[in-house]
Parts: sequence; structure tokens; C-alpha cells
Amino acid sequence: MESEPRVIRTKNFTADAADFILQQAHKAIGERNEFRIALSGGNTPRPVYARLAAAGRDLPWELSRITFGDERCVPPDNSQSNFRMAWETLLAPAAVPEKSILRMRGEIDPQIAAQEYEDHLDRIATERGEPIYQHDLILLGLGDDGHTASLFPGTTALEETTRRVVANFVPKLNAWRLTFTFPLINCARHILFLVGATKSPGLIERVLEGDWRLPAARVDPSPGEVTWMIGE
Repeated sequence: MESEPRVIRTKNFTADAADFILQQAHKAIGERNEFRIALSGGNTPRPVYARLAAAGRDLPWELSRITFGDERCVPPDNSQSNFRMAWETLLAPAAVPEKSILRMRGEIDPQIAAQEYEDHLDRIATERGEPIYQHDLILLGLGDDGHTASLFPGTTALEETTRRVVANFVPKLNAWRLTFTFPLINCARHILFLVGATKSPGLIERVLEGDWRLPAARVDPSPGEVTWMIGE
């Protein structure tokens, strides 16, 4: 990475995160007439998405392309589904057109779902003459074990060097997850970590210092930048 990650500590986490995403959206649309964003799951982004739906009324959502950094292997109406959370908080309230949303199919065989998603991204990239699908912004979270997306410590997806999207078995959850891999994450133009106020400062410090045992520390986009937004 050319530059160190930028760290923003804020008492106005929800508003600042939503504003940051909107700035990136307007910048991408201004430069390329398209905004490619990957959403993350979990509880931290939930209020951010709701704020984004309200604050982004003037955003031309038809020029957005919304993907998901990971997904649980459940149907889209399941309470555990990352898609469902994003649908309820952002996609439906903001009336994002269906053609702008690319959902990971958590309800089908994980290997097939991962391959299907990768193929779709590759097809878009090929149509544009790009070597790989490049996101304008990937939103990531930070788990207490240092995982990000569904890249958990000790899982096989961490070692993936070519595939962009894989099915990753997570032994501690005894479950499959669909997830972006580092080859895809690390070609993004910008990555925004959304970290709530309750997260251990020691864990954040270890990631920022580059402790390789923590998957989040391996996020290092060669063409892009990383921003950490940390609630206080």
C-alpha cells in the first residue's frame, strides 16, 4: 500500500460513515458514471445503511452496482441473511433498482453460489475490458477474532490466490459462508472498515500494526486506500 490507513475516530459514527459513503458514490459517478460498492453484514452497518437511505435521496441509485462481501448460507428472507438486513435498511427504503443489486445466493449449494457470483463479476469486468472487477468501495467489518468478510482465522479461503469469491467452511461456526477473497478485496479503489465503539482497542491496534494472524490485517489494496471509521 502506498499510504498508511487513515483512521477516523468519531462520536457521530452513523452520520459520518453515511457521509463518507455518499462522498465516494458521488466521486465515482462523477469520474466513471457508476458506483460499485460491496456491502458488509452484521449489526454495525445497520444504522449506517438506514442513514444512507435517508441521506442519499439525490443519489442516482440506478448508476450504482451493489455487491456483497460475504453472505451466510441461508435463504434471503432468513433473519441471518446479510442481504435481508441490507434490503430492509437500505435497498428497499432507498428504492434501489433491482438491476443494481447483485445478491449472493445463500440458499443454494455454497460451491455453486460462489462460482456463480465470481462468474458474474468476471463477466462485468470482461465487458469493460478490466482484468478484474474493481470496486469503488468495499465496506468491511472486524470480528472479535480478527475476521473480516467471512475470512476467519485458520480457514482455507485465507490462502486463496486466484479465486475472487469462494465458499469457506468455518469450523468454529460449523457452517459454510460465501466470501470475497483477498485477490478481489485488495484490488478495490477504497476500503472502509466500519468498527463500533465496543470493539477492543487492542484488537484494532494489532490489525493496524499488521499482525498477519488476524485476517483483517491482510487487507492491503495495492491500487487503493483504506479508511478505518471507529465509533467512540
